[in-house]
Amino acid sequence: MATSFEEKRSFPRIRLRIPIHCKVRGEGECSNAVSDNIGLGGIGFINDKFIAPQTFLMLEVNVLSRLLSPIGRIAWANSLPHSNRYQLGVEFIEFDPQEKNFLKDYIDIQTGKF
Repeated sequence: MATSFEEKRSFPRIRLRIPIHCKVRGEGECSNAVSDNIGLGGIGFINDKFIAPQTFLMLEVNVLSRLLSPIGRIAWANSLPHSNRYQLGVEFIEFDPQEKNFLKDYIDIQTGKF
C-alpha cells in the first residue's frame, strides 16, 4: 500500500552529494558529513552523530569550489535503519545574500530553469 507524502518545503531541493562540515553553534567540535540534497531553504545530510531538532548549526558547504556558510536549524532527525547514522533535515536561518544567489543560480542550472 502506497503512503501519500505531503511536501512541506517552500523551496524545491536537488539531489547533491558533497562533503559538508557542521558545528553546533556554541560548541567547538565539528562534524563531517555528506549532503543528500540542497535547496534555497535548507539541506539534508547523513551524520554519524544525532543532533536534536531545534539545534542551531554553523555549516560549511562547498558548491563548485565556492564555500557557502549558512546558519541552520535542525528541523527533523531520523535514525537510519540497521545503522548508527542519522538523516538530518536543516532549515537555513541565516544565509549571506550573495551566497544564496550563487546557490539559486546553481540550482536553476541543475534543474534547467536558467
